[in-house]
Amino acid sequence: MSLFEARDVVAGYSPTDMILKGVTVTAAVGEIVAIIGPNGAGKSTLLKSAAGQVHVAKGDISIDGRKITGLRPRDVAAAGVAYVPQEQNVFTTMTVRENLEIGGYVDAAGSRDRIDAALRRFPVLGEKARDAARTLSGGQRQLLAMAIAMMVAPRVLLLDEPSAGLSPVAARDMFATIREIADGGVAVVLVEQNALDALDLADRAYILAAGQNHTEGTGADLAADPDIRRTFLGGRQTGDQR
Repeated sequence: MSLFEARDVVAGYSPTDMILKGVTVTAAVGEIVAIIGPNGAGKSTLLKSAAGQVHVAKGDISIDGRKITGLRPRDVAAAGVAYVPQEQNVFTTMTVRENLEIGGYVDAAGSRDRIDAALRRFPVLGEKARDAARTLSGGQRQLLAMAIAMMVAPRVLLLDEPSAGLSPVAARDMFATIREIADGGVAVVLVEQNALDALDLADRAYILAAGQNHTEGTGADLAADPDIRRTFLGGRQTGDQR
């Protein structure tokens, strides 16, 4: 049974600019679902729609059967959805701890325990808890953005390009963290341009094209499909040098 459901979503930035033209994506508890496709396919718009940042003109988005379409971002977060954008996802002039405090605004009473848990979960952040976020490396900033999202104890985690700008080693560690979070019972929906790595990580994946569903299947099946490789993965095969 799906925990996260986006059904026939039509959404965009103005009545004459509908980026999504009837997209459907679902994710179950503990499942990692990757959204891949060419630039302009609507991948990030889908996440922003689910997070309450883009107007949904038609269709529904729900969490465990509860409709969240049209809710404000704060109310979407309170419903159990955390969204990590690709950019501007930390407050660079604030310390690591202060960033986590802001992340816990939905449940201020429980935020102290969650901060302590986050700093234990990500030891590198614990070591830099009093440092300004601007002093962190790219990988550390992405970990902080993830930790901020986890402050609301989400049931659904939406990630937009979590490996963007990271070194191969940092990206590998990031994907391992995402798997750990999913194994803890969180439904993860992530957008990734690094398609082969995303398919390797994902339990299932959707390919979007021109604002519509193109193909869906397991990550392994899509990565092995020669037509998918040729059209969306640049002809690269599983195991090719990245």
